[in-house]
Amino acid sequence: MIHEELSRSIIGIAMAVLNELKPGLDEKLYERALVIELRQCGHRVEAQRVFPVSYHGQVIGSLTPDLIVDDAIIVDAKVVAAFTDAHIAQMVGYLAITGLELALLLNFKNARLEWKRVVREVKRDSPPPNLQI
Repeated sequence: MIHEELSRSIIGIAMAVLNELKPGLDEKLYERALVIELRQCGHRVEAQRVFPVSYHGQVIGSLTPDLIVDDAIIVDAKVVAAFTDAHIAQMVGYLAITGLELALLLNFKNARLEWKRVVREVKRDSPPPNLQI
């Protein structure tokens, strides 16, 4: 499994955040608490890093994942009834643009944390996408 140990660490930290804050708050509050906890546990966290999106060499916009942990996993906090295809598609887009292989969707809606791993299929003979950063 890709980034198994790091994934487990992030999920455990998210559970601790949910246990402390309780369910149903605004997702930005969970995101900010995750940043605090992840950093206290020694993880590198980038919040709201902007990735330009180019088309035929011209920047047409940008994507901004919630968090990138240890330069390896995109983490997106949600407060939703259930994950939808749109949530998964958003993570697939983030993975394609960032060149990362794994995203974690975390749902803080209920008393029990829900999560979904979204994995980018990587052709091992292809280089990562050319990013303008």
